[in-house]
Amino acid sequence: METDLAAAYERCRELHREHGRTYYLATRLLPAWKRRHVHALYGFTRYADEIVDRTESRPSAERAVVLTEWSERFLAGLRGEPVDDPLLPAVLHTIAVFGLDLDDFEKFLRSMAMDLTVTAYPRYDDLLDYMDGSAAVIGTMMLPILGSSDPAAAREPARQLGIAFQLTNFVRDVAEDLDRGRIYLPGEHLAEFGVTRRILQQRVATPAIKELIKAEVARARDHYALAAPGIPLLEPASQACMRTAFQLYGGILDEIEAADYDVFARRATVPNRRRAAVAVRSLLTRPGTPVQLAA
Repeated sequence: METDLAAAYERCRELHREHGRTYYLATRLLPAWKRRHVHALYGFTRYADEIVDRTESRPSAERAVVLTEWSERFLAGLRGEPVDDPLLPAVLHTIAVFGLDLDDFEKFLRSMAMDLTVTAYPRYDDLLDYMDGSAAVIGTMMLPILGSSDPAAAREPARQLGIAFQLTNFVRDVAEDLDRGRIYLPGEHLAEFGVTRRILQQRVATPAIKELIKAEVARARDHYALAAPGIPLLEPASQACMRTAFQLYGGILDEIEAADYDVFARRATVPNRRRAAVAVRSLLTRPGTPVQLAA
């Protein structure tokens, strides 16, 4: 059993290292005993995303069956039943160790199911409803692992950080999401700048599209600002990790800005030199210091 658990944690770590390059780097700044639990949560969320997005050759109904079956294995594990799965034992163990809120996991799985049928969001409020399950709950799942001097005060900033991270991904990955038949930029925002789905599908950064992306970058930064007060509330040993993640994900927005808001020419990434500098600076920063996006 212990071997299976260790293998499950290692599988989650591998998924994190392969797919979560920025966050994986930040996680290395955590105390060793916390890392595997963060890997477990990442592995859980990534594997669900893989079912939805990496099996596109299958009809959506078939992917829905796969997601439902996997979700049922997870729920069976929560009931204490044996689970035959390469990573779920790690997730279940982490949930038990920290007493994580099961409602967060149910919300997350509901949002993943939405990705099988929902391809656009008319209003920003509609997108926020989706992100409540796909992103905000990741922040509240993580909070007990990171620890906080004031969990109640840190909760909403943790939710906002999850939303900020996901909005960053949505802005950066417009072209990739179009390949999957989805647009996460709300319809009301597109209409404001005279942009349509058809115009986006031409994958040319017109002046109107650049103005749209500029506005989305500003909106994401608003969520980072709402998240910032939560990081000094974390346990001192967790602050360097989240300060690094905060600044590196925010740095993706800087790269989009530096590319003149052209999200089609190349995928925005933070250069390795800056990544290393941010991590070192975070380690040297006194716990409790206010956090802001790196200049």
